[in-house]
Amino acid sequence: MELFIVLVICLSFLIFLFLWNQWHAKGKLPPGPTPLPIVGNILQINTKNVSKSLSKLAEDYGPVFTLYFGMKPTVVVHGYEAVKQVLIDQSEEFSGRGSLPVADKINQGLGIIFSNGEIWKQTRRFSLMVLRNMGMGKRTIEHRIQEEALCLVEALKKTNGSPCDPTFLLSYAPCNVICSIIFRNRFEYSDENFLALAKYVDENAKIVSTPWIELYNAFPSLLHYLPGSHNTLFKNMTEQRKFILEKIKEHQESLDLNNPQDFIDYFLIKMEKEKHNKQSEFTLDNLITTLWDVLTAGIETTSITLRYGLLLLLKHPEVTGSITDDGQDEIPVRNWQATLMTFLLFICLEDKIVFKNMATHLICFSLSQGTTILTSLTSVLHDGKEFPNPEQFDPGHFLDKSGNFKKSDYFMAFSAGKRVCAGEGLARMELFLLLVSILQHFTLKPLIDPKNIDTTPLLKGLGSVPHFYEVCFIPV
Repeated sequence: MELFIVLVICLSFLIFLFLWNQWHAKGKLPPGPTPLPIVGNILQINTKNVSKSLSKLAEDYGPVFTLYFGMKPTVVVHGYEAVKQVLIDQSEEFSGRGSLPVADKINQGLGIIFSNGEIWKQTRRFSLMVLRNMGMGKRTIEHRIQEEALCLVEALKKTNGSPCDPTFLLSYAPCNVICSIIFRNRFEYSDENFLALAKYVDENAKIVSTPWIELYNAFPSLLHYLPGSHNTLFKNMTEQRKFILEKIKEHQESLDLNNPQDFIDYFLIKMEKEKHNKQSEFTLDNLITTLWDVLTAGIETTSITLRYGLLLLLKHPEVTGSITDDGQDEIPVRNWQATLMTFLLFICLEDKIVFKNMATHLICFSLSQGTTILTSLTSVLHDGKEFPNPEQFDPGHFLDKSGNFKKSDYFMAFSAGKRVCAGEGLARMELFLLLVSILQHFTLKPLIDPKNIDTTPLLKGLGSVPHFYEVCFIPV
């Protein structure tokens, strides 16, 4: 009985707190659907496809509206003009990352992706410098990708044209490319540590795209202590940190201060130079988290895009023909560009980015400092006016009437502004070279009629994950 009374008191307090917070914020936030106490607007959102729910709400409330994920108000920015204002026009005011509990738990405010303030500025600036030194955007990294593409081709040949699930095979190449940048060396595809690393990245990508993680981010204090896939995510992170720390220790033993060979070496040298600076952002913990950020981002997005891209080509064999016709010299290059960008347009890998407002105006609304902003990239990438029939896979979105390649300001697959993906150039080069290598050496054979292939996302939360499928790689 006493426990029941305590629960009633706690629940009443939470409801009072929610109602007071909503009243206090009234007039400072854009309008939106009326939230329920405690749960907010969660019941009004399809957690299996949040983007679709946001689009429907935008029809009623316009490009800027407020949602409550639990008791936390979030201003949603929907559509090209509003997203452009946040990411580009006022990029400085909206450069801070908003709180994402699952990421906060993992990264602890460190690294390059979910950090803020001085630690973000210094880590990002340093990481971009190192990546350029390691060949990003240069011929050296292109050769490295081409060498790894040959290894991938050999691995695919070993399937002997039999049906296979390409999930892990397609992750090995981008995994080795990024490993060669941060660890100095590539791994054999049979290496146990390498296979475990690829497994963790794939499993984490699926977990963060589930409705459960959406709920975890809304109610972290409650769900953190309950059974659920978030525990698997945190366990995987712990194992990955162990792997990364072992590599760092190996580098510490062989470090040549005058001859850095990879990302870890550069960071360790920076740590040594600033060892007497108590305010330095270059610490061992930040190195571990930064490596995890670079490793995960470098593997996950590229491997999922490759897997999703092959699925789309299986569904649309006519597109494959337009980019592999040996009888043409220039058109396939244009079509390749258009096809790759359409992959990213269709998939919308990074859909919702959370920012923290630093006191400014947004459209017609004045927002107080610290307001959480959620930008919907899908609303830009799937804009029906810029890309007619955006739900259809059509490379023609990036070709003009003469068949020439055309750019679009709406293409924000890698985000935009100050928080644009640091590895965009590397990802584009990898996707092009790896897909070209696959299609030069193999014919893709689906196991079912292309008409019956499902290209809708299996999971669409923080990212998009395709349905499981098998394919035969028939040597040309």
